[in-house]
Amino acid sequence: MRSRYCRDSGPLLAEGCALQLIALAPWPLVRAGDDLADQTCAALAAQQLKLQSGDVLVYAQKVISKAEGRCVDLRTVVPGARAAALALEVGKDPRLVELVLRESTRIVRTAKDVLIVEQRLGLIMANAGIDQSNVADPASGEYALLLPVDPDASAAQLRAALLARCGCDVAVIISDSFGRPWRVGTVGVAIGCAGLAATRDLRGSGDLFGRALRVTVVGHADEIASAASLLMGQGDEARPVVLVRGLPASAPHQRAAALLRPPDEDLFR
Repeated sequence: MRSRYCRDSGPLLAEGCALQLIALAPWPLVRAGDDLADQTCAALAAQQLKLQSGDVLVYAQKVISKAEGRCVDLRTVVPGARAAALALEVGKDPRLVELVLRESTRIVRTAKDVLIVEQRLGLIMANAGIDQSNVADPASGEYALLLPVDPDASAAQLRAALLARCGCDVAVIISDSFGRPWRVGTVGVAIGCAGLAATRDLRGSGDLFGRALRVTVVGHADEIASAASLLMGQGDEARPVVLVRGLPASAPHQRAAALLRPPDEDLFR
């Protein structure tokens, strides 16, 4: 991938520079307690790659959640009255709806097959991010996977572990697939971030003609997550981790929480 324009302080690349995205594959099935830093080092070695300071590693949320033991056996979930009634309304498994309610602070929108909530982290998303795809072999039972308890903290811990093992100062993004209210299809977004700026504020800088930008704030971590999702895929690709190389230094560092629009700025709430 190549970019034409850039300013050293901006999120773009220099003239003629190449941005590399490399899927670390094949990746083993992740289980609770697995050391993702060790798995990352093994995957890099298998592809004869070495981390460099400034690299960004994008991890699909599922491998983080699995390693952190966020998988729930639906046989252990007893739906309450509210979940049972809502399940009838939206046409979903009452046990899944119960988990959604536990993981949410409010219901934003409901319709047949649709349950949009504000997840406890402040994310507006379908089903509180709870998923059943690529979670477990159906022959072993029915399971659902919750989001990490604190994706920003998960990213920071993984970044520290990679620094200890590889001696490289890398950034880590945890990505998830989000639908969008005014566009069809899902895209990758950052729900956890460590070691780079989640946003890039370009207000006050100039455009090609010297006109000052007034409102441009770039969702930097989201753009990286979306680019990585092109390699990750959504089905049976088994490519949950992508190495991104060639981005300029990004400071100050921000948590992915910085990407959440404050309620008093939300014109659609």
